[in-house]
Amino acid sequence: MATQLLAGGTQFERRDSAGSPTRPSRVGVVLSVMAMVLVPVLLAAPSAQATVLEVSVTPDLNAGIRTNYGTGCSYTVRAWLSEAVSEVTFFDNGVPFTTVAPDGGGLALTHWIPAYEGDHTLQAVQAGDGQAPYVSVFVGRGEHIGYACWVI
Repeated sequence: MATQLLAGGTQFERRDSAGSPTRPSRVGVVLSVMAMVLVPVLLAAPSAQATVLEVSVTPDLNAGIRTNYGTGCSYTVRAWLSEAVSEVTFFDNGVPFTTVAPDGGGLALTHWIPAYEGDHTLQAVQAGDGQAPYVSVFVGRGEHIGYACWVI
């Protein structure tokens, strides 16, 4: 009687004379098919999108009354990156002026020497990047004084 109570709610598969199941259960087939479909989808790594997060330009040792940026003077342009593998192309008013490999740590650095006075928009883009963060600076006339520039 105790054996009938314990086994009353379970179902048993039919077995052949060798003791193996005669057909796979529906639950096993459904789970196997779901595993074959979902495992590759779940294990596939999403493609990494290289993205420039921010762009800035430093005046270095240069100074001026109206602006710190002058023609013929050298400046450091920095781009903070989401990944430090893809090359970064820097633009001045939409014209590329250099392409560099990241320096590591999610940062790319380059030197920029403005050729003309006026407004400049500096941008940085990595391969496959849809966005292009930018920084705008006004450039005056630069006069060299040793290693630095005085901007008029």
